[in-house]
Amino acid sequence: MIEPVREGGCGCGAVRYRMEGEPIMVHNCHCRLCQQQTGSTSVVNAFIETDRITLLQGDLSDHVVPGGSGGPHTMRRCTLCGAAIWSHYARLGNLGAGLRVGTLDDPGSVTPDVVIFTESKMPWVALPEGIPAFETYYDFREVLAPDKQERLFALAEKARQG
Repeated sequence: MIEPVREGGCGCGAVRYRMEGEPIMVHNCHCRLCQQQTGSTSVVNAFIETDRITLLQGDLSDHVVPGGSGGPHTMRRCTLCGAAIWSHYARLGNLGAGLRVGTLDDPGSVTPDVVIFTESKMPWVALPEGIPAFETYYDFREVLAPDKQERLFALAEKARQG
C-alpha cells in the first residue's frame, strides 16, 4: 500500500512542509484552550510521528503555552506570519506532532476521527454526522483501529524511555 504524501504551509507562504503517511488520529477539539490559542471555534489536529513531517522551507519558532493536561504545549509557528503549523504535547514530547489540518494544501483530505470537548463548543456550531463526539475526552482504545493504537503505544514507549 502506498502511503499518502501531503504538503502544506503557512498563510504567508514562507513555510512549506511535507507529511508522509496517514495520521495516527485526528481530533476536532472545541476546548477553551484551543479556542483561545487559535482565535477560532475549534482546531483540527492530525497527530502523527514527528519524523513523518519534513520542513521543506522557512523557519519555525517555538511558543510554549499551557496544555489541557497541565503540561507544556509547544506550538511551532512560522517566524514571519505567526501561523501555527504543528504542536508538541507533554506526553509525547518532540516525538509526536499535532499538525494543524488547516495548513494542509488539501485540508479536506483528512477527516476527524473524533470531536472532543463539545461541552465548550459554540452553541451555533453543528457537529458532523458519523463522527463520534465527546463532551470532554475519550478512551482512544474505543475509537482507534488496532494498527493506529500500536503506533501510538510505540511513540509513548519511546517518550517514556527518553
